[in-house]
Amino acid sequence: MRVIAGRAKGRKLKSVPGTGTRPITDRAKSALFSILGTDVIGCRFLDLFAGTGQVGIEALSRGAEAAIFVERAGLALRTIRENLAHTRLEEGARVVQADAFRFLAGSPEPFDYAYIAPPQYQGLWAQTLQALDAEIGWLADDGWAIAQIHPREYEDLALTHLALFDQRTYGGVMLCFYDRVGKEEDE
Repeated sequence: MRVIAGRAKGRKLKSVPGTGTRPITDRAKSALFSILGTDVIGCRFLDLFAGTGQVGIEALSRGAEAAIFVERAGLALRTIRENLAHTRLEEGARVVQADAFRFLAGSPEPFDYAYIAPPQYQGLWAQTLQALDAEIGWLADDGWAIAQIHPREYEDLALTHLALFDQRTYGGVMLCFYDRVGKEEDE
């Protein structure tokens, strides 16, 4: 597990001890950031169920203005902080010890990207998208919510303010991309 591109390119990242996290593969992470492209520069990135922090760290390395890492597990929080220190990407990073749903119940602040990678097979990805849909202020007008799930977990969701606009599968990783309904198509 490493940073693929940007200021911290090539830096190895620590894993969270134990089996409680499922880091994204380098292949899927590379594809994700290829899709985001240069739009990540200057963006505000929300990493929910942050685990090792590698997705938010990749965003910071590639020029994101800010990344908020939300995680409740103590070992994962320590790993995120160690990975931020090792990559020297602490500036612009904020690590929040909280349950993702409790965090989303707070006062919304708009993010360009909300990345959702919860434990598998518990329906947490769908619940998180429903929470974002209920309080759309968490996403900027042209913001995206991106869920990382196993392909077998996917189901259509009844959402009011968000709509699925793309899906990509990389082995056992599926990325589902949602944007706001009714956003300007000519942006």
